[in-house]
Amino acid sequence: MPQGPLSERFRKSLVARVRAVFNDVEAGERSVPPSDEALFEKDTPIRMVHADVVAMMVGGIRSLLLQMLHPHALQGVLDHSNFRTDMHGRLRRTARFIAVTSFGHRDDAQAAIERVNRIHESVTGTLPDGSAYSARNPRTLAWVHVAEATSFLAAYVRHVRPEMPHHERDEYYRQFAVIARALGADPVPVDQREAEALFREMRRDLRSSPEAREVAQLVLTQKPEGAPPALQAMLGAEAVALLPPFARSLLGLEKPGLAAIPARAATWGMGKALRWAFRQN
Repeated sequence: MPQGPLSERFRKSLVARVRAVFNDVEAGERSVPPSDEALFEKDTPIRMVHADVVAMMVGGIRSLLLQMLHPHALQGVLDHSNFRTDMHGRLRRTARFIAVTSFGHRDDAQAAIERVNRIHESVTGTLPDGSAYSARNPRTLAWVHVAEATSFLAAYVRHVRPEMPHHERDEYYRQFAVIARALGADPVPVDQREAEALFREMRRDLRSSPEAREVAQLVLTQKPEGAPPALQAMLGAEAVALLPPFARSLLGLEKPGLAAIPARAATWGMGKALRWAFRQN
């Protein structure tokens, strides 16, 4: 039985449960230790944003929903992923890539980028209309990147730092662009204005489809091992609330009503609790 004050036992238990969600503990996987020789310096925007657990969970769900609206990204998932049987695993691997490239030693970050590039080389196929797709397509990668960057930052600003200065938001995009370029994305925004402009411009590439709606439902109804179902429902509701209206319409998701208010409040409260727990760890 853990010793110490009740609050400390609760804190350690909370940290352990969150880490178990993001790491394959049974396989010996551990959290990525922050390095003094990472790609990015400590206390810079990308490390602040990517360190917040709730912002990354909400932003990650929003990002996946947006990505599935791009026919090339969607087909790659349908043809080359076991997401139907291991959605949690896919999310866990994405989270680990973000952690390694944001906080890990630069050599580990580079190795992770090279590994993803090798995987992407074999992710090719044909769309339903007969045209070819490739995970190495720079424009497809640009959409994946801008969906992630805008989603992580939107969740962070909403739940952690509504007053985040614009120059720090611009720096976040500049830093994240380093990873996007290494993965072959083009074009890559380097500030908030460019990110918003690219997001608007790439809307013409997006499509609604039964498959995109199916994946959206799988993302929103997944049950990560060790995470209470109510928690996933809350995070999913908040991610949907953060989507632009056109994306909700294309995915067949209802416009958030009064139910979005308690979901946002609960997400905010959980974020405060997790920041307290991890700040002391």
